Amino acid sequence: MTTSHDHSIRRVVIVGGGTAGWMAAAAFARLLNNGYTQVTLIESEEIGTVGVGEATIPPIITFNQMLGLDENEFLAATGGTFKLGIEFVDWGERGERYFHPFGRYGQDLQGVHFHQLWLREKSRTPALPDIADWAMSAVAARGGKFGRAKPDARSPIRELFYAFHFDASLYARYLRGYAERGGVTRIEGRIEAVGLRPEDGYVEAVTLADGRRIEGDLFIDCSGFRGLLIEEALGTGYESYARWLPCDRAIAAPCALPDPREPDPFTRATARQAGWQWRIPLQHRMGNGLVYCSEYLDDDAARAQLLGSLEGALLGDPRQLRFTAGRRRQSWNRNVVALGLSSGFLEPLESTSIHLVQAAIQRLIALFPDARFDPAERDEFNRQMHDLYEDVRDFIILHYKATRRSDTPFWDRVRTMDVPDSLARKMALWSGKGRLFREGYDLFGNPSWVAVCLGQGLVPQGWEPAADALDENLVAQALAQMHQGYAETGARLPSHGDFLRAVAPSPLAPAMTGMTGASKADDTGYDFARTAPDAGRAQGVIL
Repeated sequence: MTTSHDHSIRRVVIVGGGTAGWMAAAAFARLLNNGYTQVTLIESEEIGTVGVGEATIPPIITFNQMLGLDENEFLAATGGTFKLGIEFVDWGERGERYFHPFGRYGQDLQGVHFHQLWLREKSRTPALPDIADWAMSAVAARGGKFGRAKPDARSPIRELFYAFHFDASLYARYLRGYAERGGVTRIEGRIEAVGLRPEDGYVEAVTLADGRRIEGDLFIDCSGFRGLLIEEALGTGYESYARWLPCDRAIAAPCALPDPREPDPFTRATARQAGWQWRIPLQHRMGNGLVYCSEYLDDDAARAQLLGSLEGALLGDPRQLRFTAGRRRQSWNRNVVALGLSSGFLEPLESTSIHLVQAAIQRLIALFPDARFDPAERDEFNRQMHDLYEDVRDFIILHYKATRRSDTPFWDRVRTMDVPDSLARKMALWSGKGRLFREGYDLFGNPSWVAVCLGQGLVPQGWEPAADALDENLVAQALAQMHQGYAETGARLPSHGDFLRAVAPSPLAPAMTGMTGASKADDTGYDFARTAPDAGRAQGVIL
């Protein structure tokens, strides 16, 4: 008689630490705690991690909740701040800026999307405010405000969606503690050799520099761009996106915050001569980086450009990265699953690097194999990851293609380039009547596409006929009432800095530890109590 455990995966080996490795280890500690699966992570202190990904998108909340993490504790441990979206500067034209908020725009009316109503009303009232005035996260970000909604909240605060900025290396350390408490074994060592089974080419074991041999059934490759298992051992191959995403370099450098008591609750992405620059405020420092195309900007000029734009004192040596945008042809090959940089790289313009790790982990858990490695499970995982990468790829390409800039050779090139057919179809549907079809995708829904298209000057020629069926005076009245509600709610929120000092001051940031949560709550009357999170929300509520 066989049992359900006869073909079970009993030894999971994670090759590499960093954010990807420890996210996987923490998830396995939580979800594979079955009494017979041993998880081992191998990393070497001699090998540094890239660690530039410090901004996230809202699904990270789901991952942290799955682990049962206390959100306030996590923020304090990682020097974290809240993120309400991304401000884009100089992308459409120089001198322009727009905001891509988390959450939605306004309320749909009788099945008609809000942006369709806004487009029609804008044609009637040219002075109508920017559509961002109807996004709670954008309104709060503009005022440097933040708040969490109570489960029973009825005000627009329910529409304030958020993610986080945090120190990626501290997040990895935080998850390491979680994973080790959950039974994950960490081995310090550098891998010297990878052994393959002669009968089928599956990875059988890795050998460390000191001669130790670590065997496994399932291997998770978190070895970075190198792809020690997925590429060097298995020769999986790489699909380049460089024809559409020509940036191939990045340089990162931390600096002091311009206002340590009030870090902005948003990421900023500023278009530069041959790429773009990120600005990510944490509680204890500012993360900065320049992503650029080496064909139009050399490394020395890029370094000078970044350092010359810093808003505070340099706090660490600049770090240089080289990459080719793209993905492995298979994220799961034989008994190896690649996560993070070993799986692929899309520039962090929309803060998707950590999400792609999270998405792969969630799909692997859902399709977790046994020792027979059913090809159907592997194929489905690869199909889903392929679709996700291409969808994110198209959204990032949109930012470049939708520019109206022609002031440098780089911007002229991306403005005039051909784009993938999948993106061309989306842009064509948008240009006519502002139509978007995003059903079935777990990332970047209609509001995100609306933000970038309108923000960069892609205004449709018209709108859906269904919008014309609604009484224009009632629509105008509804928009005015919504606009007032968002503005009044934003005015009531505490500042981002005050909220952080009340719920999650980091010991890394002296400016954040000068006020207790109790005294701040007493002073304002807001409720900062920690409560059990509801779906999509997290501990600590307000309003």
